[in-house]
Amino acid sequence: YPDAYRNFSAADAIRSLEDLFATQIAPDRVAAIILEPVQGDGGFLPAGKDFMQALRELTTRHGIVLICDEIQAGFGRTGEMFGFQHFGIQPDVITVAKSLAGGLPISGIVGRAEIMDAPLPGGLGGTYGGNPLGCAAALAVLDVFEEEQLLAKGRALGAKLHAGLEQIARDHAAIGTVRGLGPMAALEFVRNSDPFQPDADFAQAVIDQCREDGLLVIKCGVHRNTVRLLAPLTVSDAIVNEALAILRNAVTKVSAKLR
Repeated sequence: YPDAYRNFSAADAIRSLEDLFATQIAPDRVAAIILEPVQGDGGFLPAGKDFMQALRELTTRHGIVLICDEIQAGFGRTGEMFGFQHFGIQPDVITVAKSLAGGLPISGIVGRAEIMDAPLPGGLGGTYGGNPLGCAAALAVLDVFEEEQLLAKGRALGAKLHAGLEQIARDHAAIGTVRGLGPMAALEFVRNSDPFQPDADFAQAVIDQCREDGLLVIKCGVHRNTVRLLAPLTVSDAIVNEALAILRNAVTKVSAKLR
């Protein structure tokens, strides 16, 4: 997966995949590739346009189904309805859940007709398939997206969050980078301004301090050194300002204690 902060480019990622095809498994034996357009628990890393377009070309060339996991990035979380829409590609299948029903249990897949119509009757199902309450909630959520212009609100929220986080990062060397896409925004903490020295202890201390001060944030990333924000798209400016102030204060307090 590309990571610009660590100088691992889209070309590097595609080259690694092609090396895999050359040395470990032939591409004609690969049924599908599934990835998040913006990694969630993996660190809030956006895949980027160059990588997604190259991956789309590669999978099309080899007849591999490209599946975008939109369970966390979907439904306005990146400022578009789905994360892949930032990158100018069309996946073969997407997975959806979570925000689809505003917290009620539902999940699903959406895809090209020839794929979705392929299973025979009775060949596709699940324990909670077609839950009436979940389906009704999902339809209501789609209405709210349109009536309350939640995508536009999400884009404005993302711009505000990123501006606030960039300001905090400028004042604290412990923050290696600010990243994400739209309201999917995160801070990565490192030692000595070095991308390869992740500081999970600092990130956890910030999370603990935020909680004490009234703000809930969670961590992510391979090294658990990234603090991510998952604000509702309906959040008010006043609450966003309050949250950013609490986060700034937490980083300042932890810096004084640990540095």
